[in-house]
Amino acid sequence: MPVRNRKIVHMATLITLGLLLFLFESLIPRPLPWAKPGFSQIATLIALYLWGWREAVILVAARICLAAVVGGSLAGPAFWIALPSGIAAALMMAAWRGAAGDRFSILGISVVGALTHNVIQLIMAYLLLVRHTHIFYLFPLLWLPALFTGLIVGVIASAALSLLKRTAFQGEPVRI
Repeated sequence: MPVRNRKIVHMATLITLGLLLFLFESLIPRPLPWAKPGFSQIATLIALYLWGWREAVILVAARICLAAVVGGSLAGPAFWIALPSGIAAALMMAAWRGAAGDRFSILGISVVGALTHNVIQLIMAYLLLVRHTHIFYLFPLLWLPALFTGLIVGVIASAALSLLKRTAFQGEPVRI
């Protein structure tokens, strides 16, 4: 299979993985209504580390659009909060990865993404729904879970990347 086609197949696989993880985490009970684990960011981190920021942003946008279609929330407020939040998180993770190089691990990059996602979510909720500055008092309540889930997502993404680098995911497909 040509390299370009292989990359398209791999991107489609990661988009599907991100969508499945998003759907799976909606089934998990949450101790706080706004605290989601963000497991779909595992696919975003993998794309970022394998190919770069463009692919990570494409993956996030495609996953969020597909999730909105599947969930029936396309063009609803949840979609317009999720899309800019996801794209901003992917761009911020890419910027930190580029600026910090190897001085910042994938765990740190994941935490940056989780925190960015929460900041943009609150800003979008303010702009679209609440229109009261008291919403920003929720920052501390959002950031503590984001630190924890960002670390978990980073650990899982790191393990997945290690596994992928030992397999045929990047190189020639395994012939059976």
